[in-house]
Amino acid sequence: MSADDDARRLQAANPAGWFEDLYAEARAGTASVPWDQPHPQAHLVEWAAGVDGTGRRALVVGCGYGRDSEFLASLGFDVVAFDISPTGIATVRARYPDSEVSYVVADLLDPPAAWHRAFDLVVENMTVQALPVDLHPAATERVASLTGSTLLVLAVAREEGPVPDGPPWPLTPSEIEAFGTDGLSARSVRRDGGRWVAEFVR
Repeated sequence: MSADDDARRLQAANPAGWFEDLYAEARAGTASVPWDQPHPQAHLVEWAAGVDGTGRRALVVGCGYGRDSEFLASLGFDVVAFDISPTGIATVRARYPDSEVSYVVADLLDPPAAWHRAFDLVVENMTVQALPVDLHPAATERVASLTGSTLLVLAVAREEGPVPDGPPWPLTPSEIEAFGTDGLSARSVRRDGGRWVAEFVR
């Protein structure tokens, strides 16, 4: 069974808590996490070329095992990274015991009030697409609300039309456009093959 199959099996059995189930099974060695990659996301690295994060706060949405978060910290950002899974956060803290990143458990759909527009940079890397489509509007609105200055959205792309079986549920052009809310506007939106790379600014 592939990592994607593991994710689909657990999401079908527990739509609300499947992230925790997946991380727990991965920790036990009985499942694999599809987004556990050995390097930070390539489009993030490309976007951040020449960026100096000194004195700036960054938030990583659905941080997984921390590759993107550690990369941003290496650029000088003061990074907060969150995931809904306590097991996932415990695992990433164990992987990076001396990390300067603040790894916390939080729910994207109910984030701390203190996070409202609190971050100079918010990175949303394929988290919204991991949620069922009916949750995309609320999740998109929450991501936008956390952004103080710049939002980078990285996602798998699909065309408008019938909703595919998931997870994941890739984002349509209109779903990408929806991040331009709460005072955010698109600076650049492009497709690189099957992936969205979209930057929004306030």
